[in-house]
Amino acid sequence: MNTQSTLRADTNLEAFSTLVGTRYEMYNSLFSSLPFHRVEKTGVLLSLLVLHCEDGYQRQQSPQEIIQSFFAQYTNYRTEQEQHDLLFRFVQYAERRVVLFDALEEAAFRDTHDMHGAGTLNQLSIAVLHEQAQEHLARKLQEFAVRMVLTAHPTQFYPSNVLGIINDLSQALATDNTSQAHSYLRQLGKTPFFKKEKPTPYEEAVSLIWFLENVFYRASGDIISYLEAQFPGVIRPGFKLIRMGFWPGGDRDGNPFVKADTTLQVADALRVAAIRAYYADIRLLRRRLTFRGVEDLLKELEAKLYNHLFVPGYTLDLKQEDILTSLREIGRLLLEEHNSLFLKQVEALITKVELFGLFFATLDIRQDSSVHSHLFEELSQRTDLLPKDYAQLPDGEKIAALTGIADSLQDLDLFSDDELLQDTLQTVTAIRTIQERNGEEGCHRYIISHCTSALNVLEVYTLFRLQGWQAEALTVDIVPLFETITDLRQAASVMRQLYEHQVYREHLQRRSNTQTIMLGFSDGTKDGGYLMANWSIYKAKEALTQVSREYDVEVIFFDGRGGPPARGGGKTQQFYASMGNNIANKEIQLTIQGQTVSSNFGSVDAARFNLEQLLHAGISNSLFNRKKPTLSPDEDQLLQELAEVSYDAYVELKNNPVFLEYLTYVSPLRYYGEANIGSRPSKRKAGKLNLDDLRAVPYVGAWSQLKQNLPGYYGVGRALEALHAKGYWPKLQQLYKHSLFFKTLLDNSEMAMKKCFFPVTAYLAEHPTYGPLWQQIYEEFERTKKYVLLLAGADTLMADKPMDELSIRLRQRIELPLITIQQYALARIRSLEEQGATPQEKQVYEKLVMRCSFGIINAERNSA
Repeated sequence: MNTQSTLRADTNLEAFSTLVGTRYEMYNSLFSSLPFHRVEKTGVLLSLLVLHCEDGYQRQQSPQEIIQSFFAQYTNYRTEQEQHDLLFRFVQYAERRVVLFDALEEAAFRDTHDMHGAGTLNQLSIAVLHEQAQEHLARKLQEFAVRMVLTAHPTQFYPSNVLGIINDLSQALATDNTSQAHSYLRQLGKTPFFKKEKPTPYEEAVSLIWFLENVFYRASGDIISYLEAQFPGVIRPGFKLIRMGFWPGGDRDGNPFVKADTTLQVADALRVAAIRAYYADIRLLRRRLTFRGVEDLLKELEAKLYNHLFVPGYTLDLKQEDILTSLREIGRLLLEEHNSLFLKQVEALITKVELFGLFFATLDIRQDSSVHSHLFEELSQRTDLLPKDYAQLPDGEKIAALTGIADSLQDLDLFSDDELLQDTLQTVTAIRTIQERNGEEGCHRYIISHCTSALNVLEVYTLFRLQGWQAEALTVDIVPLFETITDLRQAASVMRQLYEHQVYREHLQRRSNTQTIMLGFSDGTKDGGYLMANWSIYKAKEALTQVSREYDVEVIFFDGRGGPPARGGGKTQQFYASMGNNIANKEIQLTIQGQTVSSNFGSVDAARFNLEQLLHAGISNSLFNRKKPTLSPDEDQLLQELAEVSYDAYVELKNNPVFLEYLTYVSPLRYYGEANIGSRPSKRKAGKLNLDDLRAVPYVGAWSQLKQNLPGYYGVGRALEALHAKGYWPKLQQLYKHSLFFKTLLDNSEMAMKKCFFPVTAYLAEHPTYGPLWQQIYEEFERTKKYVLLLAGADTLMADKPMDELSIRLRQRIELPLITIQQYALARIRSLEEQGATPQEKQVYEKLVMRCSFGIINAERNSA
């Protein structure tokens, strides 16, 4: 880190310490007047519990011992009812403390982040002008884009009404409006955080549309306006440099609650939200554009938008171009007749309408490949479209049979006895309807989960043809999703087979000769561990880039990244900045999941900063850094060895006969499905729990709530130790120094380890069944920490990211009582089960476990 960077980091740290840390302590005192039962006593006792936990864990006490001794030392509560009541009040109180901390971080964002420094568009502008790379930038911006896809993964614990309060609270805190902040804190006190029922997919969509309207709409428009002001003409008219994607209502992989009518309903909600945003801007413009000729045009446009928003049963007759035509004419009049007065505001709105159209965010459809396979096997039995022995045919003959179908499916109710298959057909029809209403960009991607073969892709192609789509008019991109280590290794050969298939190749040519391929981090990590998952995705991208270039196909990678490092998150932009010319970089596409939405994009400032980081990574890398591959052959071989050792260590662990049993025994895993945080089940299939069917979100989330975070580092220590023993340490030091890809891998592992706290589960060390496994995990944590710090030349984790480290440390102190209470409740449940207790006797402790989950995940940010 250079001197200027060090000074800036010190300034940011000081600002964070003052504006977040100190102000948290000050505003926390306002909780004494919150409308909780016996609130003053709760606040005092909770502060004592924090100290008691810290002291207890230092003395190697278990959570049960800590909670029991706390009641004995600090309270007169002796009945279970009194004690339970206080524990629930602690949870309620701590949840609001988390919200206060979140709001303070958001309020201080501009002061704790250099909005014009490293990784921003301001820095990019300076570099472009210095290098005189304006023409190169213009060429890059002819095709480069960032697509942020909001997903409905169940890690977003804040209900939409709480999100609104956080937003208002952060604004009050930013202006030091103590009176208003106090009112919002009181409002939080009366607003329930706990969801009594699971949200529907539509309700999940509404929660995320809040971010589209209140954050991304403004941040994206501001970014494009900035670039156009700095470099006039570099972005071609109508080109979408920033694109939003959307999964709630379209992602039906393992979610039986998403139906075709849900998809249509969500698409309508997205269109209405876009029109509502334009309507609000038009209303503001009317206050300024009071000029002859302009006022009438604006009034007419406002009326059109009003009709679509507020007149019941109004026929949809509005097109994106209608809005743009009116705004461009208004812009012309301002330029020619009114001295360009307020022209910039009109141009800013034109930019937003060009970005978001009538679709706001592209609604992606996702379904598991097994559903399509089952559908065609059923078709072979119920119709004459396919041979009766279709299910027994090899893949090549199946493909020939599918692409040989000349007729469309006439009987639309063929699967009226099978809801899933019927919905699969209806979804294809729904896509056409959405394109008619919202435009083609409203819904034009069909993602295939667990794609393992070319057959899986051609099944979906045939599905559209069966539903009446003509090959020449098939305006849908079929996106294979490769997830497991095996699937990632085979991805290039699957795509080669598709590129050589005449029917599919013709389809690609009609789709601008472009193929989008999705690569999933979450299941890769669950399958092969942290290092192997990341390395397998890197190698898959390399091989897929090569085979796509060989067939003259433009490949675009869509990364399924979660919040924490274990699911592909962490410092994401550094991965994109590290890519060399051996990996395609036409676009950056990634999912934004769970807490990442609110933590990285919870305010306009945060969203703009993080969007700029991604844009900067993709653009500057292409302009200045993409002269050679990311890694040399020697470095490639070194990483391959690291990944293989790490993989062996992880597979050995997950094959331990009590591995999943341990996680179920000591974590809140089995309660994820009951926490009412998402519409989707925590398992893909009913029945006994196994690692293949367990979704990555509850898997990673359970390790996080245990404070062990195993998927974010396990195997890294074993790999580094093995190569150290072989005398490769100087090579690893060079790799760490020169490869941003490798350094980012280890940086993210540091973040995962920083959020660990093994004393909370240390009581398991002597357990007759689980003791050896706990010890094995703990030893790997210590081993990884030792070697990562040795490589970094540091004494503490995240030493080079002091502000992030402080944020984690402060949050951990807030969540410490919640983790302790949760482990106490889990221990009580186990004890009661051993005694053969009734479900009613366990109920209060199960509620405690689930309520603690809310606060823990919100406090962690990006923990699942």
